[in-house]
Amino acid sequence: MAEEKICKTIHQYNKEPISSQNMEKLQEIADDYNKVKNYVFSRFGGIKSLPKLYPGYTIQNEMIASGYRDELALPFVYFNLAVFDALGSIKSQWTTIKAEVLQRVNANEGFTDEEKHYLRFVLKVGNAFEMVLNRREVRLDKAMQKQYDELCAKVSVPKLNNYLNRQVRKRHVQMHSEEANGFALTERAYRYANHGIYITMKEKRKRIFIPLTDNNSYNRQIYMKLYPEQRSIELHVPLYVEVKKHTDYTSEVGLAVGIHTMLVTDTGHSYGEKLGEYQIELSEWVREQRARYMANIHTNPGRKKYEAKKRRMTQQLHSYINMELNRFIKEEKPKVIYIPKLPKARKHGGDKAVNHTVSMWQRGYIKSRLRQKCAEQSIELVEVFGKDISNECSKCGAIGKKKEDIFYCSVCGYQIEQKQNAAQNAKKRGLVQRSQQNR
Repeated sequence: MAEEKICKTIHQYNKEPISSQNMEKLQEIADDYNKVKNYVFSRFGGIKSLPKLYPGYTIQNEMIASGYRDELALPFVYFNLAVFDALGSIKSQWTTIKAEVLQRVNANEGFTDEEKHYLRFVLKVGNAFEMVLNRREVRLDKAMQKQYDELCAKVSVPKLNNYLNRQVRKRHVQMHSEEANGFALTERAYRYANHGIYITMKEKRKRIFIPLTDNNSYNRQIYMKLYPEQRSIELHVPLYVEVKKHTDYTSEVGLAVGIHTMLVTDTGHSYGEKLGEYQIELSEWVREQRARYMANIHTNPGRKKYEAKKRRMTQQLHSYINMELNRFIKEEKPKVIYIPKLPKARKHGGDKAVNHTVSMWQRGYIKSRLRQKCAEQSIELVEVFGKDISNECSKCGAIGKKKEDIFYCSVCGYQIEQKQNAAQNAKKRGLVQRSQQNR
């Protein structure tokens, strides 16, 4: 039986600053790569190009025939990747639109079951979807056509098609990439050697050499991110690794995620207790620098040192988060983790210092890294409904009060640290949720 694998991203860095001349050459490739993407967005990002998106070779052939590659003098290896990079973004947008419209259809109580069935059918059958949006007669293969005709006989097709068109046009936007800060490379565009990497340039048979901080080499499509002001680059290498299975990972752990202490378990163990210090330091520094920048904006102050230091501080924060997540998994040995669904970012009011701290809260990064590490270690991650999870008593279910980080229940008299109470509620809700799903 084949081992289960998961994709993780390896990062590689330049060992020494890249010369200004070589940095300009790399930036030129990134600029042209971005131009190709925007050309694809403008020409094939609309509704009329839907029939050409899958599998995408029609668009590739049209782009080659357009002569745009010759105009830019961009090597085919970069041109081709830019085309399919843009196509991936366009397809992703259409997937998101379909999901949002489907959610809207399911929640609309004004539709009958037959009308919902028709709309779901059109959204899920690609050919029908693009024909409806382009106001063309729907023609499918024999089996699907029969099912479609049966659905049409029970509903008002023009009414539902108009509804679908309105919902799609509300959400569809013309895509455009503003930042030319990187580009993808296949094996034909690079070569590892001499403790570094050789990158193909726009000039024929010309490559530049970049020494790297490690001696690892790979043979797959990679992505190079550019930092011109720091004269540095970062390589993103997707790597498939075998999922680890642990027979001694048997515990079921409820978690509460916080701004000051990163994780608190249902048993009261804390991980990432210095997270708040790191985040406050970063947010205060960003706030001070922004105020200083705005006060002197008329003198056109540079941002090179600001961006470099902010990047270093953010990397330091992320390193701490990863270290504490690793410690949590190693010490708790969880088989299942129950975690509340984290709230979405929203507009703030009141204390500006607090707002800056909240805006710097790395909840998205924490969640993504926890999800990745759980996948790598065969740990099940269960997200539970988060409403009132810190206000509800984990013993009796009544709504209690919090004072100085302690939760008090006036009904049963239960007292406990508020984050631990939230973690216990997460586990309690998760166990109920899993039992309902397994019925």
